[in-house]
Amino acid sequence: MEYVYAALLLHKAGKPVNEEGIRNVLSAAGIQPDDGRVKTLVAALSEINIDEVLKSATATPFVAPTAPATSAQPEAKPKEEKKEEAKKKEDEEALAGLSALFG
Repeated sequence: MEYVYAALLLHKAGKPVNEEGIRNVLSAAGIQPDDGRVKTLVAALSEINIDEVLKSATATPFVAPTAPATSAQPEAKPKEEKKEEAKKKEDEEALAGLSALFG
């Protein structure tokens, strides 16, 4: 993430986002830059309009993630199964009681 932060800082300052700039920002922050990561980032950002990405990111409001609607169903299913099991047990007991009367 620090590599992306360095690129954003350079962009915000109006400086060119290039390998030397990113290395300098990272070094100033006390981070030993990895040349491979720096080259990869600069190559990836060369095809991106950073201003447009930032505008689209700020135009979209942040929505906190919510629990999926299906999360309540697993809890409901066991309750239904327990009710069915209890009803079956009551039915079996009732039948056992009837057979005792007639047996």
